[in-house]
Amino acid sequence: MTEGGIMQKLRVLLADDHTLVRAGMRSLLKDVAWVEVVAEAGTGREAVELVEKLRPQAVLMDIAMSGLNGLEAAERIIKSHPDCRVIILSMHSSKEYVMKALHIGVMGYLIKDAATSELEVALTAIARGQKYLSPAISTYLVEEYTALSPDHEQNIESLTPRQREILQLIAEGRTTKEIASILNVSPKTAETHRTQLMERLNIHDIAGLVRYALRAGVVSPEG
Repeated sequence: MTEGGIMQKLRVLLADDHTLVRAGMRSLLKDVAWVEVVAEAGTGREAVELVEKLRPQAVLMDIAMSGLNGLEAAERIIKSHPDCRVIILSMHSSKEYVMKALHIGVMGYLIKDAATSELEVALTAIARGQKYLSPAISTYLVEEYTALSPDHEQNIESLTPRQREILQLIAEGRTTKEIASILNVSPKTAETHRTQLMERLNIHDIAGLVRYALRAGVVSPEG
């Protein structure tokens, strides 16, 4: 946070699909002198695009965003810009979500009902290159992350980023035509992707794909 004795502002992007949540975070961060909110994103794709354009040093990222969820967006950001530090903000503290987040390289994981002061603590930690997990997240999650790789985690990691994207869109109830439009491909190509996804997972019905997506943390139960 300091360089050559001069205070350097931490440039932060806010990514959440709720305008009021973003406004609340922005308001809280106004009181943190060394933090500058450079932009807001309402979708995972927008977050990826804004990181590419603005190169913020940190991203506060919600998980439950349509089209491209926060974990998938975070993974793309971290791969393309490893110096960008991502903090996940979520209502979910389940093992699957936390382990997935740690696996892709996020620097922090905050539960949304945490005390407001915890946000500054988390940003201070990641600015120093340290990881930060909400105290509400049990210590055993970190231990299990390093010692255990559940079957469905292995399976989800075997998918390509495009296949995981297709999986999320299917789980969100998108039709083949809608998926084709979102991904800017032909309906035939979208159908081929779906068929390959089913073959890779050995799941051959939409309901099964939805259940799998929920278990693997690709989409949240609340939608």
